[in-house]
Amino acid sequence: MAESLNAARRLSMSSADFLTAERRVAAPLPISLSVVTVDLVLASASPARLTTLRSAGVEPEVIVSDVDERAVIAAAEEGLGATLAADDVALLLARAKCEAVASDTDADALVLGCDSVLEFEDATFGKPADAAEAIDRWRQMRGRSGSLHTGHWLVDGREESTGATFGVVASTVVHFADLTDAEIEAYVGTGEPLHVAGAFTIDGLGGPFVRRIEGDHHNVVGLSLPVLREMLGEVGVTFDQLRD
Repeated sequence: MAESLNAARRLSMSSADFLTAERRVAAPLPISLSVVTVDLVLASASPARLTTLRSAGVEPEVIVSDVDERAVIAAAEEGLGATLAADDVALLLARAKCEAVASDTDADALVLGCDSVLEFEDATFGKPADAAEAIDRWRQMRGRSGSLHTGHWLVDGREESTGATFGVVASTVVHFADLTDAEIEAYVGTGEPLHVAGAFTIDGLGGPFVRRIEGDHHNVVGLSLPVLREMLGEVGVTFDQLRD
């Protein structure tokens, strides 16, 4: 994938030059501010991802796939003959969900799929199976650090489509607070950790238990807005075009 290129242009002029230039300015020509909007389908059931997009002014259509995550991972590892790395798992699941939704919809839109996993000491943590597993994970994670990987997959399903289908993984290091057993049990008792990768949130009840991060905050929530912006650029779309 072509890397995003950022260019900055600088113009220097003296005060006298600036005043002279200002006097030469004629009446401004009318500028069209109309933007061709592009629809976005979010292939995820995550309320946090939807909230992230809405906070950026984007109101996507939400279509949830029925992808069996365990089956997808098992098939990939069987074909590879090895265990997938955590970041590969995140991208694989994002792709599976995105392409499943894209194949089932005839929407004239871009389709975005995301999936997150926590890499902790060579283990891959998705959503815990139950409260006992969530408590066990937190007892391992407290006072330590892990890497939250979010896979982003984009399919260009517009009528005048580029035909693009590609993905990007973003990673953020998360440093956890040293929780007491009572804090862990109380947090897991809220039920929140059972519904999120790594058994924690940064934007919800788990926020007090994240000391700091290295990287993109939105990525920990589950969708990196800077990554999405770069991906849109690959298909010739600006972020403004997603806003109604």
